[in-house]
Amino acid sequence: MQTSDMDYLTVALPKGKLFSLSAELFAKIGYTAEGLSDQSRKLIITNEEKKIRFIVSKTADVPTYVEYGAADIGVIGKDVLMESGKDVYELLDLGFGKCHLMMAVHKPERRPKLTDYAHTRVATKFPHIAEQFFNEHGMQMEYIKLNGSIELGPIVGLSESIVDIVETGTTLRENNLEEIAYIMDATARLIANRVSFKLKFDRIHAMVEDLRQILESEAKA
Repeated sequence: MQTSDMDYLTVALPKGKLFSLSAELFAKIGYTAEGLSDQSRKLIITNEEKKIRFIVSKTADVPTYVEYGAADIGVIGKDVLMESGKDVYELLDLGFGKCHLMMAVHKPERRPKLTDYAHTRVATKFPHIAEQFFNEHGMQMEYIKLNGSIELGPIVGLSESIVDIVETGTTLRENNLEEIAYIMDATARLIANRVSFKLKFDRIHAMVEDLRQILESEAKA
């Protein structure tokens, strides 16, 4: 971390569905910058008056930017955070972006028990979370890493099951898939670099408390 960086608080925001919710929340406590958008071509968007920098990155990269100190804090889904295994502080559950991770199978090939899927293939973009889940059930599995359209796995015979996130379940139903095991809930989390949290404690702590007050007041409304 360069000396000049001490004057700024750098925030990593994820592109996609969490961006607008994150930006709106930060704006409520005065953390914003002109031109802040997940469609911006600028790599860094700065509010010089308030000494705030925003990095808008691919979702999966947010924990990396924060762990290595390129960003002091960041917003990321709990699912992505757990899968990344990055060494960061988790400061606050922001409550939005709620979904859950689950195991699903193609309905026509459903088996009687969860353990009946031992030693089969599971398609997922969360192989580490999936492995931990199956290990807890004493199941050895073959993991096939996919980055999109996970539901295709069982349909085309690539895998016997999937581990993926679900919000409404519509995609599962439309593709004749059925959830058979719950793994974990996931919401957006505020994370911090461990060194930044110590060196910029006062500012980060004040920001967290401001965010907490906003979230609590909205929950009561």
